This record gives sequence, C-alpha cells and structure tokens, in this order.
Amino acid sequence: MSILANKSTRVLVQGITGTQASFHVKRSMDYGTKIVAGTSPKFGGSEHLGVPVFANIKEAKENIDFDATVMFVPATALKSAVKEAVEAEVPLAVSIANGVPLHDMLEIKAMLDGSQTTLIGPDTPGLITPQEARLGIFPENIHHKGCIGIVSRASTLTYEAVIETNTANLGQSSVVGIGDDMIVGTDFRRIIQLFHEDDETKAIVLVGKSDSLYEQIAAEYYSSLQNKKPIIAFVAGEALPFGHSMGYAGDIITGGRITVQDKKRLMREAGMTVVDNIDQIHQALLDLGL
Repeated sequence: MSILANKSTRVLVQGITGTQASFHVKRSMDYGTKIVAGTSPKFGGSEHLGVPVFANIKEAKENIDFDATVMFVPATALKSAVKEAVEAEVPLAVSIANGVPLHDMLEIKAMLDGSQTTLIGPDTPGLITPQEARLGIFPENIHHKGCIGIVSRASTLTYEAVIETNTANLGQSSVVGIGDDMIVGTDFRRIIQLFHEDDETKAIVLVGKSDSLYEQIAAEYYSSLQNKKPIIAFVAGEALPFGHSMGYAGDIITGGRITVQDKKRLMREAGMTVVDNIDQIHQALLDLGL
C-alpha cells in the first residue's frame, strides 16, 4: 500500500519536452515510474523519451489511459494546465511551479472544488512512494521503503525529515510535499486522512512552517480523529524574532500574529508529538516503539 501513487499509477507529463521536464522525467522512468505519455502544444503528434506526445490532455485522454499528471509548466500557465486536468477528470495532478499569481491560485481552488482532481502543489518537490513511483523532482536516492508517511510544507526540510526516518531505520511509505506557497491545492488534512487509511503507514511526520493557518487546521482535524496514528510534528521558524517575516506570503498576510509557539501548543493539545528541532524526529520515532 501507499498513498496517491504507486507502481501501477500511469502518469502523463504536461510540458514533457522542456529541458527540466526531460531531465526529471528520465529520472522518474529510471526509478520505475510508469510515464505513459506527455503533452506539448508545439510537439503534439511526436514522440519524446519513448512515449507519445499529444497537443493537450483532451487529445491524450482519447488515445491512452492515465490516472495522474505531472505539470512541468511555468507559473503563468498553471491555471490552464489545471483546467485541462479537471475537465479530463484526472484523479491526481502535481505542480512544481513556484510563484503562481495569488489570483490564479484562487481560481484554481475554485476549479478544484467539487472536481475529481486532487492537486499537489504548487511549489512542491512532488510526491514519491519509495521503489514504486516518483512524481516531481524528489532526489530519489535518499528514500527507502518503510512505514512512516511524511507530509511537508517546507520543500528542503522534507529531505531532512526523510533522512530522520532513515536514521530511525523506519523508512517511508509515501512522501508528499503539499507545497510551500500560501495557497496550495491540498492541505495537511487530506494527506493525514490518506495516511490513516493506509495500512502500510504506522506513523506520520508533519513538517510545517510559520506562515498560513494550515498547521492549526491540521491540529483541529487530528484532534477530531478516533484511533489516531502517531504524528511527529516540526514547525520551522521558531527562532525568528516575533513579527519578523521570512518573506513567505503567509507571513506578510498574517503579520506574524500567529506564532510558531501558538501552532506547537495547538498541535500538542491535539495529541501530536512536537519536536523543537528537526534532528529530534528520529528519536521521537524510536520512542514510539514501532
């Protein structure tokens, strides 16, 4: 088991012919990911990296089966890419684009509401199920199959969390970066829910940030659950002076009114184990006795 993607997931890549897309798609293929097609408005009807390229998702859907798309498109093109995925009822979409205009993200959220599509990102390394599927740009060599689910809003700290689970000799069931931006397609709640439904996942590592309300919402959701799986949580940004912004949009919008200390308190009250430093995660996992 795993969440969102596994060795059977059939993946299309939007923007497959781009330089960065080509680099990462090849790595994903080498990892075992089933890349079955791509799209490119300019190169529809051709072939790239051994898979057919179509002009758009609609055309691809008429010719081949797939259940996920990875979007290697610039921030300004993301709205159109998501629209294609939603209209084609693609179950899973992953966007690594950063700097998506706020108004575009509001429109994207409206598109996703009530749709069949789950969007991971934007501004994410994607998701990976070790030894099965890599959707995005995760450094595949650090991941090891195991029983810890990881969900993170801080891209580079996700890699630190992965290393911590390896240090505890527990590995990962799946790793999901929900995105660093202020507005993301999927928040912590949905991923926590999926990990709870996954028999392979025995505990969850959650990495949050100082901006936004996603961590508080996660705490409220976790508090409401019955038969909880353990969550080890870390929130970045505590060492910053009160009111100081890290430059995140959420920091600027909230004006620092919600502190990391507040988030940690709410998480503890909800039943999560909260560590003060990310390098304490492995010991917290060992203390669970899994």
